[in-house]
Amino acid sequence: MKNLIISEILYWVIAVISTFQVFKLWPFNKERAYIFIFFGVLSVFMALFRRHYRNKYANKNSDNL
Repeated sequence: MKNLIISEILYWVIAVISTFQVFKLWPFNKERAYIFIFFGVLSVFMALFRRHYRNKYANKNSDNL
């Protein structure tokens, strides 16, 4: 269970770093900024996906107790 929380937090950290890189690169290199936009959106999706399955797993285990 702890691994699921850590991976979710790592996805959020990647999203924040990607967002900062987009703001930093946008005036100079828009092609590279688009790559960081993609990584940011993907990491937000993956974090929400992990949260959904972590909660689903926790609810399943609490129902069995």
